[in-house]
Amino acid sequence: MSPDPLARGSVRSAADLNDRIRALWRHAGGSLSAQERAEYELLVAEWAAAMREDIIEAA
Repeated sequence: MSPDPLARGSVRSAADLNDRIRALWRHAGGSLSAQERAEYELLVAEWAAAMREDIIEAA
């Protein structure tokens, strides 16, 4: 089982996560399998956390 990225905080930048999300969609050809959908949801949650961290740091 993979660790929960939200519990440990994001160690990847929002830009890196965005790149990974885009790559996942390109690889999937626009239609995600159940496993890819789960990975996508985790990446999006981690991306959102990274964006919040960026906003807090900027404030």
